[in-house]
Amino acid sequence: MHFDFIHCHGSGNDFPLIDARDLSLSDAEWAAVARALADRAGPVGGDGLLLLVPGRGETAFGQRMFNPDGSEAETCLNGLRCVARAGFEATGLDHALVGLPKSDALAARVPDIAPGVVGIETRVTSIDDALASVGLTVGDAPYVEAAIPGLPSARRFTALAMPNPHLVTFVEAIDEAELVALGDWCEAAPALIPGRANVSFVTAGPGGLYVRTYERGVGLTDSCGSAMAASTVAAARTGRIGWGEDVVVRNRGGMVRARIERGADGAEAVAIAGNATFTHRGVADVDLVTGRLISAAITERRGDEIDAWATLIAVL
Repeated sequence: MHFDFIHCHGSGNDFPLIDARDLSLSDAEWAAVARALADRAGPVGGDGLLLLVPGRGETAFGQRMFNPDGSEAETCLNGLRCVARAGFEATGLDHALVGLPKSDALAARVPDIAPGVVGIETRVTSIDDALASVGLTVGDAPYVEAAIPGLPSARRFTALAMPNPHLVTFVEAIDEAELVALGDWCEAAPALIPGRANVSFVTAGPGGLYVRTYERGVGLTDSCGSAMAASTVAAARTGRIGWGEDVVVRNRGGMVRARIERGADGAEAVAIAGNATFTHRGVADVDLVTGRLISAAITERRGDEIDAWATLIAVL
C-alpha cells in the first residue's frame, strides 16, 4: 500500500506522520506499517508512527501513535504537537480539542519558540496516580516519591498515568546504565507492572528539569513528551517547582516549556509548549501482509525548519 508521510519531530522525538483520516486499516495493519517505517535500520526511521485521524464528539481531529514494536501508546505529547500542526494545516484551525485513544487534549498554535521554529502548546488533564491506572499490582495508595516494593531499585519513585504509565525518580546525576537496566526489567512485563512503564531519571536545578527516559516499546530515547509532562507533575507534587510556575524541561533531543496548574477543586493540568518541526515529506510503499517496506523516498526537504531547529538547540 502506498503512503504519503511527513517526517516531523517534537523536541527531537521524531516520527513519520500519516494523514489517515480517509484510510481504513486494521490495528494489525497499522502496527505492521509502524514496524516498517519506524525501523531505525531502514530508510525512514523514527520513534514511532503518528496518525492524524478523524475526530469524535467535540474533537476536531485525533491522534494515534504506534511504537516501533507495533504496540499502540495511549498518548505521545511530543507527537501531539506535530499532529496538531498537521491538523491545523488541514482544517484551517489554530486551536482545537484533539482526541487521543483514552483522553482528549487541548492544542493551540502559539508564537514561534525561536525564529522559524513553529510553536504548539498542548494542555492535558488526564493525570492519574491510581495504582490501577499506572498498572502497578502492589500497594494500596499512590506512590509519591516512595520506594516501590518489588521494583529492583531502592530509589524513590512517583508513579503517574498520563494516561500512559510513568515511573519518575529524581537523582543527583543520571546513570544511564542503571536506567537501561531498570527499563529493560519493566519492558519484560513483570508481574509488578505487567503493562510495562516509561521510566525516567530526572535532575532538578535552577535551570529547570533535565529528563532521561527509557520509553515503553522504544527503549532509551532522546525525548519523550509524556515523560517530560509526568516529570513536571512529579516535580510539583514533591515541591521542586511551584504550581503555576513556568519551567524549562530539557532532554537530549531539545526542550519544552512546561507549567503545572491546580484548580480550586484540586484538578491538575499540565501545559507543554514546544516545537512541531516538519523536516521532510516522503512516500513509502508497505506490503501489509508481510509488513515489508518495499520502497521509500524523500519528495521535499524542509531545510529552513531543519536549520532553524539546529540554531536553537546549538545554544541550549
